[in-house]
Amino acid sequence: MTKKLRKFLILLDNESLLYFPGSFLSGRVLVELDDHTQVSGLFFHILGEGVVQLSKRGRSDFSDKENYIDFRMRLLGEGQPKSGNNREIVLPPGVQSFPFKLGLPLGLPSTFLGKHGWVQYYCKVALKESSGVVHKNQQVFIVMNPIDLNLEPSLLMQPFHCEIEDTLGLSCFSSGPVTCRVRLDRGGYVPGESISIFANIENNSKVTIRKTKAVLTETIQYTAKNKLVQAETRELASLQKGEISADSTDQWKNELLYIPPLPPTNLRGCHLIRVQYDVYFLIYPKGPEKEIKLQLPIMMATYPIRNTDGTLQRKKGTHYPTVLPVFRPWLSTNTLK
Repeated sequence: MTKKLRKFLILLDNESLLYFPGSFLSGRVLVELDDHTQVSGLFFHILGEGVVQLSKRGRSDFSDKENYIDFRMRLLGEGQPKSGNNREIVLPPGVQSFPFKLGLPLGLPSTFLGKHGWVQYYCKVALKESSGVVHKNQQVFIVMNPIDLNLEPSLLMQPFHCEIEDTLGLSCFSSGPVTCRVRLDRGGYVPGESISIFANIENNSKVTIRKTKAVLTETIQYTAKNKLVQAETRELASLQKGEISADSTDQWKNELLYIPPLPPTNLRGCHLIRVQYDVYFLIYPKGPEKEIKLQLPIMMATYPIRNTDGTLQRKKGTHYPTVLPVFRPWLSTNTLK
């Protein structure tokens, strides 16, 4: 008859469950038994995986998986039975603790939980009784692979320009094009900073521009079997200015677009999910004309730029949050239109 297992837990030493690549994952497996129990082994498994899973009505499922960690070890019992006889172990009643410690590989992608895919890390444990009964449990832990702007290419710290020219209305009624030049103060930021936006809009057409708008977006792309199967874009922050009459101009002078607290996301090393941040500058003409759109890709990092003496380069509009979220509550909202 199988003995009662009262407790079977994985307890990590770091109660926050947050780890960095290259750090040590340590803890213990706690076993509490009511009576003497004969077991053949206690098996420990650390797994890190990326998964994409998407179902579309009328179409086949799209799914893919890749592993980042797949490490197994015995915390109790011999690795190989000797002479064909697997040595049994009798665990006494009461509480027993089995410690573990191992280094996490460098270059792990950050934990990510999305609508159609995820990057997750688990500790799994199995206690096998001699009777054949197997007890299992698991514990999720979080990996954050930070991006330090101080270690990224210096080009990201340079002003970032984009320019477009478009014609509004029928060519025979249009005296000239709409020209728009947009500049960001740099190409890399962290949550809590503000993006400085400069723009010059020359409306040489006969069509009135209803408004101009700057939008910070997050785009998540899911790939399965080397094919893009889903992409979602969310609006995270925006600014807008009003009307620009025909044959007139308008300027954005150091308008600040605040970056809200965002989960630290570094999916380098993950080939299934890609997260991209962009600043879109949009021009909305009156009437049936389609908006004019400029796209400026930016990097969202974890650690901000520091001066040579180690102090932060604080500027107007900077409010670093004390805690960054792990999850993305906006994943349940509608996509950007």
